[in-house]
Amino acid sequence: MSKPFRAVKGTRDLLPKDTVQWRRLEAVIHDTMRAWSYGEIRTPVFESTELFARSVGEESDIVSKQMYTLSDQSDNSLTLRPELTAPTMRAYIQHDMARDGALTKLYYMDTLFRQERPQAGRMRQFSQFGAEAIGSPHPEQDAEVISLICAILDQLGVDNLEVVINSIGSAESRKRYRSELVSFLTPLKGQVSETSQRRLETNPLRILDTSDEKEQALLADAPDILEFLNEDDLGHFEELQKSLTQLGVDYRRDKSLVRGLDYYTRTTFEITSPDVGAQSALCGGGRYDDLIAQLGGKPTPAVGFAAGIERILMAAAEQKESSSGGVSVYVVTASDGARAAAAKLADDLRRTGITASFDTLRRSVKAQLREANRLSSSHAVFLGDDELASGSAEVKELDSGRQSMVAIEGIIPHFTTG
Repeated sequence: MSKPFRAVKGTRDLLPKDTVQWRRLEAVIHDTMRAWSYGEIRTPVFESTELFARSVGEESDIVSKQMYTLSDQSDNSLTLRPELTAPTMRAYIQHDMARDGALTKLYYMDTLFRQERPQAGRMRQFSQFGAEAIGSPHPEQDAEVISLICAILDQLGVDNLEVVINSIGSAESRKRYRSELVSFLTPLKGQVSETSQRRLETNPLRILDTSDEKEQALLADAPDILEFLNEDDLGHFEELQKSLTQLGVDYRRDKSLVRGLDYYTRTTFEITSPDVGAQSALCGGGRYDDLIAQLGGKPTPAVGFAAGIERILMAAAEQKESSSGGVSVYVVTASDGARAAAAKLADDLRRTGITASFDTLRRSVKAQLREANRLSSSHAVFLGDDELASGSAEVKELDSGRQSMVAIEGIIPHFTTG
């Protein structure tokens, strides 16, 4: 006998007990995004490799280590999408969405792929949702985006959140800061990893994004980018902080928060929770005013975020509602002659919006009741020859054990008006 197949490492199956919570999360996201006037966008699962190399950055971990890249039969280099901002911006440019209005607000919820070491809440096939506000350069738009993800997490019952913000300024400000940072890091070159040594030559700001505790300690005395922001960049960051305070969003600033993608400008932010372990980030985002121009569009400011669904579900507080997704009414077939009537009653209940089930395995009444309990059914309706003859059926509340006789033709009103 051959060995059974298993899911590929870094992927997982979502079973019915899992998808109940996923559907709840998805409903909260769709409803909240609609209330905030964001429209849903869906992009292809793979894109041109160059799209990510140009937007995310050749030196980023995503491009240099994690992408699933392949060549098709025409020798085109394609990549399974590792993130969704670049595809969304590509679609924005391709379909000239700027014609629809000066401000375009989009959101997405989809599957992504990165070849990284699987760990709690981090898979090689994973899911994210996010939002992009395209067209406004102003800090109140940044604040709205941060407030939006906070509102979603609050509705999902995620506790112990911390909003962390920073500004990495414009290209002009970063050029001045880069020079000072290189001067600080050069004497320490022998104490950092090969990756950081390479980044010192190519993109020294990325060293601030290190997860190595030794390097983080070395960076504690690094110059603060805030001291190198020009007047406009500094004003933007100060207004962002005022807007967040007005919206009731608590936050702290972290001078090392630069994010792992090259397209960010000015605002960067993360939302973290200790409930997901050492890798505590649930959500990250920021402003990327130069990205659309880099991808061939007209210069257009934008700000957005992306959040990991698996990690949010790990951090979500336990919900009081049943997680079984179970049947509300189980129609118990008490005789062979009642099978057709049981099937019809279950079908009628479902058509009124009541979840219902009945037995198709022709099991005993005792076995059917065990199944009703397994499905977390709230009620059982017993149908047999005697019930069909009398026109009344026994309705039992499975939690309390209370029973009542209800006319068969009145069973649906019993549940819909009761």
